[in-house]
Amino acid sequence: MTEQDQSTDSPELADLESVLYTQEQVQAKVTELAARLREDYRGRNLVLIGILKGGIPLLVDLSRKIGLPHQIDMIGAQSYRGTMGPVQEVRITKMLDLPIRGKDVVLVEDIYDTGNTLVKIKAMVETFEPRSLEICAFIYKHKERKQDMEIKYVGYEIEDVFVVGYGLDYDEFYRNLPCIGVLDPKIYSS
Repeated sequence: MTEQDQSTDSPELADLESVLYTQEQVQAKVTELAARLREDYRGRNLVLIGILKGGIPLLVDLSRKIGLPHQIDMIGAQSYRGTMGPVQEVRITKMLDLPIRGKDVVLVEDIYDTGNTLVKIKAMVETFEPRSLEICAFIYKHKERKQDMEIKYVGYEIEDVFVVGYGLDYDEFYRNLPCIGVLDPKIYSS
């Protein structure tokens, strides 16, 4: 861990088996993603939609770094599953507040994992008839999925490991970590 990561004095850092991306690496990648969005959406009517709750840190950081006029909104979904099992059902918990018809929309997500939640949210957002709809996922996890979808803006690609930090959680903990790390299996196996 870097000095800055350790300076958070978070006891949650001790629960990490390893740090995949330091706070500096996370912020550098956000800066890269913001630059790509700035280039692609200059002069367009952009709306960034964060997917609750994990997408909040990325949405806030992108919004600050994008350097373009844009709107932001949030959409919420809850996935029901066993402790670590696959998602059984996805329920929308918060709808959009902004009208997005005819606007250029980017869904901002913490991780593209199973894809079940993202598929449902994307389909629902499409019913509001945006001009365009793309996805920005900070973490793209390589794994088998029932249905794959295109993710245009990807921060980091990882193998199928359980990661937390920068919005990613286990049992609603660890979202506050400024880095992204592999959670020690002892935490979720007990």
